[in-house]
Amino acid sequence: MTFLGVLYPWVKAFHVISLIAWMAGLFYLPRLFVYHCGVAPGSQESERFKIMERRLFKQIITPAMFATLFFGILLMLTPGVVLWNQGWWYVKLASLVLLFGFHGASSKWRKNFLNDRNTKTHRFYRFANEVPTVLMMIIVIMVIVKPF
Repeated sequence: MTFLGVLYPWVKAFHVISLIAWMAGLFYLPRLFVYHCGVAPGSQESERFKIMERRLFKQIITPAMFATLFFGILLMLTPGVVLWNQGWWYVKLASLVLLFGFHGASSKWRKNFLNDRNTKTHRFYRFANEVPTVLMMIIVIMVIVKPF
């Protein structure tokens, strides 16, 4: 895998770019849900939110997640990038698993809105909007600071 060492700066750059796109979408989607809660199911506004949520999720968030995963796996395979005996890596990995879980939950919430079956309040989505931020902060600190 020595060719990965040569490509390392490019792989890292594309990993960060795709992560930024993924996170931007995960920050915005719950905000759309907050606003979607304020309109009547089946209304013209609701239908507009459904289109916006679908496009954001299917055209930006999910492709960016897969790109982040792809470039992250390449980084893991690059010799010397991950120090497997250090704890920061495992905290980052656990946070990433939670971020994938949030992605899945967002998909479920989107489908509930799509079928006019949302049962959650705008307050729930306001709180949910903070989850990707906290996870991103943990991940970035683990990768940059490597506290343990």
